[in-house]
Amino acid sequence: MSPRTGPDRPNRRQLALGVLLAVTVLALAGSVSYHTGPLAPALAAAGEFAPSERHRRVMRLVADVVERQHYRQAELDDAMSAQIFERYLEALDGGRSYLLASDIAGFEHLRHRLDDAIHDADPGPAFEIFTRFRERNHEVLEHALALLDTEPDFTQDEAFRFDRAEAPWPASPAELHELWRQRVKNDALSLLLAGKDWAEAREILRKRYDRLGRRIEQVTPDDVFETFLNAYSHVYDPHSNYLSPRNSEEYNIAMSLSYEGIGASLQLIDDHVTIMNVLPGGPAAASGQLKARDRITAVGQGGEGPLVDVVGWRLDDVVQLIRGPVNTVVRLQVLPGELNPGSAETLLQLTRNKVTLDGQAARLGMHKTRRGNQDLSVGVISVPSFYQDYQARVAGDTEYRSTTRDVRRLIDEARAAGAEALLIDLRDNGGGHLSEAASLVGLFVERGPVVQLRETNGRIEVLDDPEPGLAWDGPLVVLVNRASASASEIFAGAIQDYRRGLVVGQQTYGKGSVQNLYPLDRYALGPKAGFGQLTVTIGKYYRVTGDSTQHRGVVPDIDLPSLLDATDIGESTRDSALPWDRIDATRFTPANEDLQALPQLEQVHAQRVAANPDFAALLGDLESLTRLRDQHEISLNLEVRRAERDALDAERLARENHRRAARGLPAIENVASLDEGEAPDAVLDEAVEIAADAVELQRRDALARVG
Repeated sequence: MSPRTGPDRPNRRQLALGVLLAVTVLALAGSVSYHTGPLAPALAAAGEFAPSERHRRVMRLVADVVERQHYRQAELDDAMSAQIFERYLEALDGGRSYLLASDIAGFEHLRHRLDDAIHDADPGPAFEIFTRFRERNHEVLEHALALLDTEPDFTQDEAFRFDRAEAPWPASPAELHELWRQRVKNDALSLLLAGKDWAEAREILRKRYDRLGRRIEQVTPDDVFETFLNAYSHVYDPHSNYLSPRNSEEYNIAMSLSYEGIGASLQLIDDHVTIMNVLPGGPAAASGQLKARDRITAVGQGGEGPLVDVVGWRLDDVVQLIRGPVNTVVRLQVLPGELNPGSAETLLQLTRNKVTLDGQAARLGMHKTRRGNQDLSVGVISVPSFYQDYQARVAGDTEYRSTTRDVRRLIDEARAAGAEALLIDLRDNGGGHLSEAASLVGLFVERGPVVQLRETNGRIEVLDDPEPGLAWDGPLVVLVNRASASASEIFAGAIQDYRRGLVVGQQTYGKGSVQNLYPLDRYALGPKAGFGQLTVTIGKYYRVTGDSTQHRGVVPDIDLPSLLDATDIGESTRDSALPWDRIDATRFTPANEDLQALPQLEQVHAQRVAANPDFAALLGDLESLTRLRDQHEISLNLEVRRAERDALDAERLARENHRRAARGLPAIENVASLDEGEAPDAVLDEAVEIAADAVELQRRDALARVG
């Protein structure tokens, strides 16, 4: 079975809505998970929690596999124990909003003992910490519900720190209660900004906090155990994960293409169901309305059904609301990922469907740009993923679909349509089959190695171009962004190393590690044991130059801006990510000796974007988003918040109308009209211009040689 690259397998809180690519034994997974939210940010005491003998057996097996097979080959010691300790606390209470500083001090005796507990197959310390966490949640929720008896003063000038990842633990119950007074006030204020009155907001919040309490009653010992094992595995790297039996089954259902949804992977972060990845070929991708980091706050059925507030729900309960029969409508109320709580939310309507191979497939668009007194055509081939219909191939279907086969056909179509350059758009392509990345390189490179793989034991394997000959020998541009990962990075890196074309866009994700999937029941004696499954990083891949794409990704030849935040997305943001390194280069022959034209292309590009109103609008949007991302607290004064929201909308509207005026387009009256219109893709347009520049330079070189 072919290795593949792509999104991480889900952890406890991540379930795919729609169809993912087929599971393989060897995976090169490009992550789209940014962090893990609280295990259960609410609690009502629900009996004694204790590990079982099965948990002890699983812990022993997981520790053995990780220590023997993981690429890092690090010894589990007191230093790693301290890291596990911190990660487990972060998984339980990442917002530092439930546990007290005195609780943390009470856990200190475990800080350097968790390595011993794992070696002894003793999950007890994890349950000891969780028990106190549960007690604190129960106390906090009682206080939050009591606060709803009195309407807050929304005219008071005070600020709420919503980003508490680096905040100190509350020093006393009084400090914790004050934190929750502000949180409840902020929750209510957000609902007022959404058009609710105080009575409606109070009722919504009462139900929300009640749900938080009930949710913890459903947390099982398996959930606690899984959270602790992931705190352990993530110390080695972010892509090694354990899934409990229940979540293993849910994951396998997702991978079997057996249910319908919106085509997005979700994760619970700080009480909000958050979009982690939009899957190519699904309803969400087709709509263009959802993007990574958007938060779903309410779900409605059909075109007219009531919206149900889902903040604080269990992830699997929200999944059940979003799933449904094919061709039925689901409505989602969404808080855009780049906006702070209390900002204007949007209402989206999607039609449920399966994620189809056709939807994931590469597609061609012909773009014309003016050069002198004539048009120049550029074929743009968008590749959402590196796919292969593996089942059809194994069944002997000679017409099975794959990225390489489809792109070869599209190249022929582009050539027939008069394309003088090709642009391969890999933005938001999180990966797929490694073999497809290698064979796609072969359409543009005569022959040679594509990528190197190094395993835990140090053995290095070189993957060669399986496609002899060239499908396209003309000018080539590859467009990437921060969400281009794994297989995308293999392709872009090879094109860059062979000097076969230009890579433009944003520095890529930096996912260069190889995972192996271990169904743990296979290692159990006797009948099915319900052990779950484990994913372990067992290798890294390297470019033909010997450089790894791990951590650094692929650096473009020409930078283009993106609204994706490189400080928040990418392997370099993960503190346990494997480091960048290099091995010896393998022998290969570049298609061009150098890129002497690059400085000329950069100069022409800089001059063009300086006068481009679409680019100016994009840079303005980026500046605005950067200001929002840098905020860590928010006003709890209703009028201040409303004024801030209105000012943001006015700024956005003015920027768009300035762009429209420069383009000779009529002005629009409000932000709603802006959302309804189709925004220009300034980055793609400029990448097309760069491809056209490459054609012009090639023509000049040809004339110079003739002369």
